[in-house]
Amino acid sequence: MRHTMLITGVAALLASASALAAQSRWSIELSGGAAFATEKVAGADLGTGVGLGLTGRYRFLPHLAVYGGWDWHHFAVDQTLAGQDVDVEDTGYTFGLRFEHPLVSRTAWWVRVGGMANHIELENSAGSIISDSGHGLGWEMGGGLSVPIGTRFTLTPGLRYRSLSRDVDLGGVSTPTDLKYVTAGVGLAMTF
Repeated sequence: MRHTMLITGVAALLASASALAAQSRWSIELSGGAAFATEKVAGADLGTGVGLGLTGRYRFLPHLAVYGGWDWHHFAVDQTLAGQDVDVEDTGYTFGLRFEHPLVSRTAWWVRVGGMANHIELENSAGSIISDSGHGLGWEMGGGLSVPIGTRFTLTPGLRYRSLSRDVDLGGVSTPTDLKYVTAGVGLAMTF
């Protein structure tokens, strides 16, 4: 009888623990990857960029979450801008909605649509900022997979398209700049 009660108690605890893990509404994700400009910036070609991001999510419906976070993307410029060797950085905040739906077993697909409050910085070869556009609104959309690793961690490979239009100062002239790029990366998310 004791063994039956012990086994039943352990089974109940395991069932409730997995039910709680399945009901976790919060997650945090650290991501990184490559970025590929889809247009020239102020007449200059951008090389392949790199990026990092940190995003928090709150799932308020079974398949829908709101997200917010911070992203940084760095691009080397293949030629001079306004007579200087510079790099381009896009830094700021992201926010929006993410829809996630099961695909196979516990693997799911996801899409997200949202906005950005970012700024474009031009940095010289010494690492000093020579122009800062100030923050402004842009937009992003993306999609990918959520591949579980255990009960609390998930790998999130995906693609995003991002677009930001700001004015930057090039040699004393305010120049409209459209920074549009695709990111290919992977994140590691933890639910709690």
